[in-house]
Amino acid sequence: MAPNPATSDTATSDTAAPDAVAPDTAAPPDAPTAPSDAPTAPSDATPDAPARALTRECIAAAALRVLARDGLAGLSMRKVAAEVGVKAASLYWHVRNKEELLDLLNDALVAGAELPPRTGDWRAQYLEYGRRYRALLLATRDAARIVAGRLATGPHILAVLEDQLDRLRGAGFTDADAAMASYLLSAYVQGFVLQEQSPLSAAEAAGATRGEAARAAGEVFRTLPAETHPNLVALAADLTDPDMDARFEFGLHRLADGLAALLPTPRPAPGREPR
Repeated sequence: MAPNPATSDTATSDTAAPDAVAPDTAAPPDAPTAPSDAPTAPSDATPDAPARALTRECIAAAALRVLARDGLAGLSMRKVAAEVGVKAASLYWHVRNKEELLDLLNDALVAGAELPPRTGDWRAQYLEYGRRYRALLLATRDAARIVAGRLATGPHILAVLEDQLDRLRGAGFTDADAAMASYLLSAYVQGFVLQEQSPLSAAEAAGATRGEAARAAGEVFRTLPAETHPNLVALAADLTDPDMDARFEFGLHRLADGLAALLPTPRPAPGREPR
């Protein structure tokens, strides 16, 4: 859940960009220019009563409902406005454009996160952070496409980051290593879930289950000429095993293994020989 400094200036990402430049990405009413199809500001330059009653939390909740129903491709400012019962023009008093809406969604997705218990074991906590973040993203349609690569600074994300960094620094990681460890965990989980929430092949996109698509790919590997593709033939089952939990745990533990090497080696107790 760490921010991605590579996106600090634009707060956009390739993974969330397919429909980011949509007709609904209009400027707010007080902007000097706006797309031709953007809603116009009220003539008295004040929002109507329903718009004044809106909150960003209410807008985020409505956006989550639209996302669950229509996916990221179907998410728009107009649909969110309709979900809360106002005109699109009123929504712009609270959220300037679709990119800002995605930032709001990013933070809303983390609002329900439960922090791992503090056990004193940094590795166990790090692994549990990864598992819980993955479960959180998998619970919402297209969530990984929204969060991947975005520099988000909403209150819920900031609280999670503060807790995560406090644990890593307390475990003995240097400041730089703690920051990198937090970023690495977010990048790994987001990338993994992005694959999980994407069709495995055209067959899955057309309605086949993920298991069926994986078995079909495995059959292709198994029937390749062994003289030209000996490794693909031999590893067909391992390469196409649909057990995503096992794949996730493998990568997560390797991350923790690598980070453990950064910690200082504990000194032996006085009078004891090191093993």
